[in-house]
Amino acid sequence: MNQRYQRGFPKGNPLSNALVLVAGALAMAASLVLGFFVFMILAGAFLLLAMVVGVRLWWFRRQMAKAQRAAGKSGRPATGSMIEGEYREVVRDEQREKPPES
Repeated sequence: MNQRYQRGFPKGNPLSNALVLVAGALAMAASLVLGFFVFMILAGAFLLLAMVVGVRLWWFRRQMAKAQRAAGKSGRPATGSMIEGEYREVVRDEQREKPPES
């Protein structure tokens, strides 16, 4: 019970030492391969998302440019029709000229 933990290989059987080395190397190789594939999947998902956002922005800018060209330099949207009407200026009582008092 009073044994201290020793780092390194056990001093006993060389076959068990070799087995520990092989198992450790296989575990490290498996983790590297798995990490590589997870990285590739995440990178692919990021690139796909970036492409979707890029196409959406391109489409939006294209639609905005088309609308600006259709509106011309007047700044009005081109609807193809014009609204005409008459108007009458309404003057409030406070703004009316009062007749001169005599």
